[in-house]
Amino acid sequence: MTAPHGFSVSRYAPERGTLAKLAARDSVVRRLDWPILLSALALSFIGALLVWSATRGRTELNNGDPYYFLFRHVLNTGIGVALMIGTIWLGHRTLRGAVPVLYGLSIVLILAVLTPLGATINGAHAWIVVGGGFSLQPSEFVKITIILVMAMLLAAKVDAGDQIHPDHRTVAKALTLAALPMGIVMLMPDLGSVMVMAVIVLGVLLASGASNRWVLGLIGAGIGGAVLVTALGMLDEYQINRFAAFANPDLDPAGVGYNTNQARIAIGSGGLLGAGLFKGSQTTGQFVPEQQTDFVFTVAGEELGFVGAGLILVLLGVVLWRACRIARETTELYGTVVAAGIIAWFAFQSFENIGMTLGIMPVAGLPLPFVSYGGSSMFAVWVAIGLLQSIRVQRPMTA
Repeated sequence: MTAPHGFSVSRYAPERGTLAKLAARDSVVRRLDWPILLSALALSFIGALLVWSATRGRTELNNGDPYYFLFRHVLNTGIGVALMIGTIWLGHRTLRGAVPVLYGLSIVLILAVLTPLGATINGAHAWIVVGGGFSLQPSEFVKITIILVMAMLLAAKVDAGDQIHPDHRTVAKALTLAALPMGIVMLMPDLGSVMVMAVIVLGVLLASGASNRWVLGLIGAGIGGAVLVTALGMLDEYQINRFAAFANPDLDPAGVGYNTNQARIAIGSGGLLGAGLFKGSQTTGQFVPEQQTDFVFTVAGEELGFVGAGLILVLLGVVLWRACRIARETTELYGTVVAAGIIAWFAFQSFENIGMTLGIMPVAGLPLPFVSYGGSSMFAVWVAIGLLQSIRVQRPMTA
């Protein structure tokens, strides 16, 4: 059979196929959660400016190039966005089948940190130096792995329709798989990352519908574990000093309390509108250590003031709000649990980072998502955004 004007039907097939692909791509773009994407991009852009302000005069860090950290932060963001796109393309359901491989790779990487391949930075033996000035912090990716492996186990029988809630045996398996990498990270020691992972586990359990006895037991175990770790002297001296400085802000203000004291001075001096970008005296005077990473929020407080710092909080709030909406609207438990783990991660890490600059939380060496300088952290949070977008894009269309 031929089409009008002598053209065969087969010659129209490629055109129809191309149109179908274009329509599918358009559907994906339309179904993306644009508020969460634009908020994450805005946070990364603000972070680039803050990192640039904090490092442009630090010749001992930037090798005489004032744009060194700015360029790398933008590059890290670009790679992160590419990872997000790749995650959306693969889809969270496809990654569900690859979770065992990802879990095994994560274990190998964090074990490698404990070998001569590992490097110590800021007191934590949590890095692998890969050359060219680049380093990898595997514990950042372990956060994602824990979310995925627990979600895979807890949601398997529920999504299949065999159970209403995860049974006790399934919960025990999920907690065991989460505990293994957490124990290895604790040996580094990287207490800050372990704290985040513990909150992730708690958030995942709450979202999965597991028995409240598991949640209460986990909280009790966490308190008991903290007491035991302290009693056995498993914490390094610098970690003990950080908690001591948190408990008593006036303790050794020129020593262990120096970071938080200088951070509060910087934020307090900003006022409503701040001193202006590149004009903060604490920042230009280099009084706040690690200002491009853990204490980047102090640059916002000093140079952008209450308004600029508040904008960061609003943007983080939008990310969390949209993530909650994605978790609520998905029809599968697996997607809900993955989204809930990401929410717990972002919420606690943001609160801890900003809280330690204000003196209401102990210093734990955690970056501010999207804002702080650091490749591993940037890559991990953008992969998490990719997972959230995939959950939204692949959910069934509503009538």
